[in-house]
Amino acid sequence: MKSIEFLKIVHLRGPNMWTYRPVLEAWVDIGELEDSPSNTLPGFNERLTKWLPALQTHRCSYGEEGGFVKRLEEGTWPAHIMEHVTLELQNQAGMPGGFGRARSMTQVGRYKVVVRAWHPDVTRAALHAARDLVMAAIEDKPFDVAGAVKHLHAMADDLMLGPSTACIVDAAGKKPRRIPHIRLNDGNLVQLGYGSRSRRIWTAETDRTSAIAESIASDKDLTKTLLAACGVPVPAGRSVDSPADAWEAAQEIGVPVVVKPSDGNHGRGVSTELMTREEVEAAYPLADAEGSDVIVERFVRGNEHRLLVVGNHLVAVGRGESIFVTGDGKSTVARLIDDQINTDPRRGTTEDYPLNVIRVEDDPAVALELKRQGLTAADIPVAGLQILIQRNGNVAIDVTDEVHPDTARTACLAARIVGLDIAGIDLVAEDISKPLAEQGGAIVEVNAGPSLLMHLKPAVGTPRPVGEAIAEHLFPAGDNGRIPVVGITGSRDTKAVAQIVARLLQLDGRRTGLACASGLYLDNRRVQAGDCTHWEPGQRLLINRAVDAVVIENPASTMASEGLPYDRCQVGVITSIDNAALMPEHGIDTTDLLFKVFRTQIDVVLPGAMGGVAVLNADDPTVASMAELSDGDVIFFGADAALPLIVEHRRKGGRALVVRDGRIVFAAASLESPLIELSAIPLLAESGDHLAGILAAVGAGWALGLSPELLRAGIETYHFPTAATA
Repeated sequence: MKSIEFLKIVHLRGPNMWTYRPVLEAWVDIGELEDSPSNTLPGFNERLTKWLPALQTHRCSYGEEGGFVKRLEEGTWPAHIMEHVTLELQNQAGMPGGFGRARSMTQVGRYKVVVRAWHPDVTRAALHAARDLVMAAIEDKPFDVAGAVKHLHAMADDLMLGPSTACIVDAAGKKPRRIPHIRLNDGNLVQLGYGSRSRRIWTAETDRTSAIAESIASDKDLTKTLLAACGVPVPAGRSVDSPADAWEAAQEIGVPVVVKPSDGNHGRGVSTELMTREEVEAAYPLADAEGSDVIVERFVRGNEHRLLVVGNHLVAVGRGESIFVTGDGKSTVARLIDDQINTDPRRGTTEDYPLNVIRVEDDPAVALELKRQGLTAADIPVAGLQILIQRNGNVAIDVTDEVHPDTARTACLAARIVGLDIAGIDLVAEDISKPLAEQGGAIVEVNAGPSLLMHLKPAVGTPRPVGEAIAEHLFPAGDNGRIPVVGITGSRDTKAVAQIVARLLQLDGRRTGLACASGLYLDNRRVQAGDCTHWEPGQRLLINRAVDAVVIENPASTMASEGLPYDRCQVGVITSIDNAALMPEHGIDTTDLLFKVFRTQIDVVLPGAMGGVAVLNADDPTVASMAELSDGDVIFFGADAALPLIVEHRRKGGRALVVRDGRIVFAAASLESPLIELSAIPLLAESGDHLAGILAAVGAGWALGLSPELLRAGIETYHFPTAATA
């Protein structure tokens, strides 16, 4: 029986032998299909590309559009096809691009299918859907592609970061700063940076967003009082406690008025330009349903605008507009709304769309607006009659370049008065290019945690780089939020090297976290015993805001089964590679695959301009060959100063840590500087086998910029922890 079976699916949560990004590595068995490449399956290619036309743009190994289709025509195997189908299903579900590979394993018919995991649950579902789709195409059975994509899209909406948070994360991660991020919960709480230099965001709120300021912003009446006291124009108004009281307030202020919730958001429950008692009293329950109190205030004539203020700078402005339909003498109002408004391709029910779909039955404010015009959704207006549906529709027209400087200053002042570092200022004015005082404009609300989507995807106008503005606000002047991270791998001495490097960093006065085979440490305190060389202990250190530097031991087995716990490191150390120590349980059963696992540690070394350094054992040819893979500088260490590799490396201006005349010596280009006599190192008195580990650790300290005096003192006084603390 022809089938595709999943043997297991491995989530590589960090950089791995395949790519820098998290992936799912699916082990699949295609069984009898090993004898059935795509060019032997009648009608298969046509069915597949009919269901997923965009596959024709996939480049595959040819590196050009149509490359994958060429592979189909030449004959390729179901595992490879599954890879492309999984990626395409994710693309259609709103996760564009992504990495994919399909590689045969030693046993005939078995493959590893590797795909970018935007979220592991979504990608797992996409893999299963891809398997089912490929089998349906092979067997010439129907498959509901639209249903599968809809399901994946719904999962992505529920599980992945929202667009506001995602745009900040994406902006922070761009070159040249490459600020790393860690998602801290299933929602939108994200850490940017590592350890003591990290910052946190939650949608468009940051760890600088005061809880007091947020509370003030949610109390619209208090906000107006504070703004008015500082000279910011706001509409007169007050809180009310009943429909009758609302009408009384309207008479005090003078119609037209606005009735709105005191702590609502997104314009829900807001009714504007109310003139009569009936309108005011009808608006009261709409506002009451959305907030704890109801406010009646003077109606300010003009269009609603949303001004985004970030760190005392105005960075984006959107404008709303009134929305109308025109009667045709045949259609109901509800039908006119569907035909003339909801057919706009910019409108939808998800955050992918800049404009919302309008449904009278779902929006009491629209029903009230129709009632004010003597209409209901079921009425059929006469031909040519213009009907107002919303007085201020979605604020989705970009007008950032039109704002008058005085208005920009007023918006920034309003944010400072409330105390928000990021604020959405709701302002009503007829012409945003003129001062507010000239037109009676006013600020009507100040909002914490404003949505960024209207500025990222305006219905009209230029998208604004609001994510970049927030990243710059959190990490000014080129800061990248990184602390020194040292990753250590190899076939021997890795625990010892990690312990020594952590001790050297402590001597330098840095609060140091260490994850190694003997436990998880914060400075000299062991907070978890046992093997902590897995992904999760490393992540625990990186989210600890009391840590200034992190040292992590990374066995090959962890890199093969989980990936690295960090995106990049300042220093990557490889001590040695035992080519006989294969890992068939992880599918690593050749020396080439083992090499790819170990090289992961060097692939993630930061560029030299960012302080990145690879520390490599020159006495191990396999390790030494990885020098060319490093984006950072390279420090070789070895027991023989005359080793040709080291001599050539120094000739080119490189650094090396070598042994000459019984001493450890710093060698940089043509210069040499002795560090310490071998006889003065207590660890070598215990065993000469420790020499390579000591050289690796000192090399890492040198790469971190630690002084020779500190390195000497550290090596002279270091003893391995006792059994009780190791």
